[in-house]
Amino acid sequence: MIELDTTEIHVWLSFCNEINDPLLLDFYLSLLSREEKQQQSRFHFSSLQRRYLVTRAMVRLVLSRYAFVRPEEWRFRVNEYGRPAVLMPHGEEEQIFFNVSHTTGLIVLAVARRRALGVDVENLEASEMPVDVADRFFASSEVTALLALPSSQQQDRFFEYWTFKESYIKARGMGLSIPLDKFSFDFPSDRGVTLSIDTTLSDVAENWRFWQFRPRKEYLIAICAERLEVSEPQIIVRTTIPGQHEAIASAQFLRTSD
Repeated sequence: MIELDTTEIHVWLSFCNEINDPLLLDFYLSLLSREEKQQQSRFHFSSLQRRYLVTRAMVRLVLSRYAFVRPEEWRFRVNEYGRPAVLMPHGEEEQIFFNVSHTTGLIVLAVARRRALGVDVENLEASEMPVDVADRFFASSEVTALLALPSSQQQDRFFEYWTFKESYIKARGMGLSIPLDKFSFDFPSDRGVTLSIDTTLSDVAENWRFWQFRPRKEYLIAICAERLEVSEPQIIVRTTIPGQHEAIASAQFLRTSD
């Protein structure tokens, strides 16, 4: 068992393209529910089937590191916006919150107790988002700041905005029902980030904390977590081959909020 209280947020990384052992993949499949197995079969490409398989097994195996629940016994519900959450099968009083994101080659799972959170990851080498998308979806202040940069820096900056925005709407549990132009991020210093929220969203920026880091040069991860206390929670990062190996990893944060 891993101890987890409200002073910590745990972030798990699995580089899924490196998981190829047929016996291990068969073990993962044995953990999935009937509905998850059906969902896996709907993917046309084997690479997407494997990523889905590893993702679902990872969620089950990692959550069982925090509660006396067998991996195959976890049950999940989704809210009206499709956000998944756990149904505690054994009546644990301290609710576990989690959020998962994946991109080409990497699955990220964030876990916390009694704290809403969201995580987003992008593979910057596999993704090429036209910068003009920002003009349609971002706040005007973000578009102005983005276009003021040299063109060589705009792609990376776009994904800095994008991952922060995705992490926020996932933490809110409302997905793209929250208009992306109704909240904005600003980078007041080389390592800082601040959030501004339109009053129509019924939220205040002081409710949330943010972090951003690159576990490898091609990946960018953003975390948004509900603020429960004055002091900043500790982010603990682990790499894992689910059910087989895990290790603490260092994280050099590129940006954090106050």
